[in-house]
This record gives sequence, structure tokens and C-alpha cells, in this order.
Amino acid sequence: MTTAEMRLDSTTAAGGNSGRSFYRSRRIRSFRLYVGLLPFFIYSAFFLAVPMLKVVLLAFQNQDKHLTLENINEAMHSVYLESFVQSMQLSAISSITGAILGFVAAYAIAISSIPLLRRVTQTAAGVFANTGGVPLAFMFIASVGGYGLVTKGLLKLGIDLYAGSWNLFTFSGLVLVYLYFQIPLMIIVILPAIDGLRLEWREAAGSLGASKAQFWRYVAIPLLAPAFSGGVLLLFANSFAAYATASALTSGTIPLVPIQIGALVAGNV
Repeated sequence: MTTAEMRLDSTTAAGGNSGRSFYRSRRIRSFRLYVGLLPFFIYSAFFLAVPMLKVVLLAFQNQDKHLTLENINEAMHSVYLESFVQSMQLSAISSITGAILGFVAAYAIAISSIPLLRRVTQTAAGVFANTGGVPLAFMFIASVGGYGLVTKGLLKLGIDLYAGSWNLFTFSGLVLVYLYFQIPLMIIVILPAIDGLRLEWREAAGSLGASKAQFWRYVAIPLLAPAFSGGVLLLFANSFAAYATASALTSGTIPLVPIQIGALVAGNV
């Protein structure tokens, strides 16, 4: 073997070792990155995947652990069917209305030139979005209830909130209460997406002859559609799962799925 061949072999061996070391270190770095996700996956498995799987399995089993459709049949009749219909109607109305009003409010915040207004509204939205349960129900009863402060104040001005068919303790009143936390939640969700709309895109569209309506139709709406759709779904799920507020406000007079589940768990059926 010549000297040149020996050098070539040594160079090839060194290159192979360095290549293996590079890929090995790369795998180690990738593994370390994914290790940080382990707590999230474990948490999701215990508190989301396992309960969901258990609910699905128990839905098709009777007390003797045999396969059956009796549970599904019972859920599709009588008060359970009505509770599903009422919950879906309440969730749809409050989520769509909250999403539209929240989007308008978030857009007004995004284009505002007052930094203090943005900070105050973002902080307030975070507080209001996490307000619910008995305190929220009591707040509305004390303000716009039959003997609430706002109701009495408006009555002195000749405005009677209860002159028509509206009532705080009915379906429409529940929608109003739900909007209290639905609108701020939508502001939190959609505001980062609105901030992602760059001013340069609007200027570029205008320089190409696009009107403001065309910019929104072909640029802004397609970009904001995923975030808006996700916000609507989040608001729908948030409304569908709300229990304490509806229970404290209506005392179970409006059949909703969370209230029915609470009654089953408490053994009041």
C-alpha cells in the first residue's frame, strides 16, 4: 500500500467517525428537546386521554360489563335529549356572538394608538375570562336581577328591564351572563392573530390597486380564519362545559348537560 493510499484510508476513517459522532450528538440533542414535552404528554394522558377513553368504553357497557346500546338510547330521549339540545343552542349562540363581539373589540384594541388602553384591556380581559361560577351569578343577580341595583336605577328613569319577556333566570339571561366571559376569552385568543397582520401587507395591497374590502377578503380573512375558527370552537366548548354559573343562576330549571351530569354524580335522579 502506498503512502497516498494510507493517507486516504485514514482520512476516510476519520471522516466516518466524525460523521457518526455528528449524527449521534444530533440524536442526543433531539432527545433532550423532546424530554421537555414528557410532562405535557403525561398530563394529557392522565387528565384527557384516559378519562375520554373510559367514558367511551362505559357508554357502551351495562352494569354487567356487557356491550349494550341502552345508554345511548336513553341519552337520546326524554330530558337528556332536551339537555343536549339546550346546551348546543346555548353554546352556539354564546360562542358565535362572543366571537364576533370579541373580534371587533380585539381589532379596536390592536389599531389603538394608546398603549395604556391596550394594557388595561388585556389585563381586564384576562380577569373577566376567568370569572365564573357562583360569584358571577351573584354579581348579575345583584346588578340586573329583579331587585338589582341597575334594574332599580333604570326603573327610576322609566326603563323597565322586565317589562317584556326577558328575564335573567331564563335562557336569554343565561346567554347574557355567558357573554361576560366569552367576549374577553375571544379577545385573548384572537388579539395575537390580529397583531400578526403587518401594515406592510396592507400598503402592498393598496399599491397594487386593491381596495380595503379586497385586502380583507383575499389577505386578512384567510389569515385570520384559522384563529377565528379555533376561537369559536374554544368558546363553544367553554360554554358547553360551564356548570357552576348555570346551576347557581337557574337552580337547574334549564336542562343543560353539565347540570344533568352533576345531578347524576350527586345521585339526585
